Amino acid sequence: MTAKLSWRTNSLRLLNVLVKLMKQFSLCFYIFFLIYLLFWMEDEVLRERVEGINWFHTIDLGDGVITPGQDNSFEKLETLQMPGDLTGKSVLDIGSWDGFFSFEAEKRGAEKILATDSYVWDGRSWGSKEGFLLAREVLGSSVEDKNMDVMDMSPDTLGVFDLVLFLGVLYHLKYPLKALENVASVTGDQLILETFVDLIHIKNPAAAFYQQAELEGDSSSWWAPNPPAVESMLKTAGFKQVKKIYSHPLWFRVGRAMKLRLSNSDSFFNALNQSRVVYHAWK
Repeated sequence: MTAKLSWRTNSLRLLNVLVKLMKQFSLCFYIFFLIYLLFWMEDEVLRERVEGINWFHTIDLGDGVITPGQDNSFEKLETLQMPGDLTGKSVLDIGSWDGFFSFEAEKRGAEKILATDSYVWDGRSWGSKEGFLLAREVLGSSVEDKNMDVMDMSPDTLGVFDLVLFLGVLYHLKYPLKALENVASVTGDQLILETFVDLIHIKNPAAAFYQQAELEGDSSSWWAPNPPAVESMLKTAGFKQVKKIYSHPLWFRVGRAMKLRLSNSDSFFNALNQSRVVYHAWK
């Protein structure tokens, strides 16, 4: 009789322990479920905010959220050959748009980064400043920003920076040489220039002028120098050493020319003599 009571007592104790464990497990389950739900809702809100913006840059915001930019920013980054270690350096990003390259400089250790723009951030194009502001918020970035046109830049208005990024801007300017002189004045050491070029079959410095929207229907494009002109302009602006780092290979230019010819956007020969280049220049 005593043995039966002991068995029943132990069984009740075990059952009581199991009930308590189940309650604790259920509580933990609900807590984890609520945490997951909160993170899921936060991700959904972020995705909706991203979808509401016209993006140019492709930026990884984390947690699988990548901005749907028109620009293959990660591929372009490789062609720029930006220094891998920018620890302690100051960086100026001219024409920052959504800020991909500013944030990349921050990842590489730059101490001070200033992103500037005017044409996009002032609402004169299909883009806006919303992308930059959202990306900076989500990434927890310390990149500073300033609405300023390159034609207004000087050591007095901006200061001088160790590295200046001048990417995809030059051919959109009415006065490219004056712009390069301004850029040189705020460059303390190195400039990375990326731009569209034309007339690459001409060996002497030359530039194509687009009065209207001759360049792929883009009315914001004005001048496209050829590579010799880019080098000469950089030296004229005050850079002592200039080196071409990248240009589109022939197969790329042939494919682009065929595509534009088939769409009746440009002649095959004209498009074949156009490219994009990257130059590094030092003071």
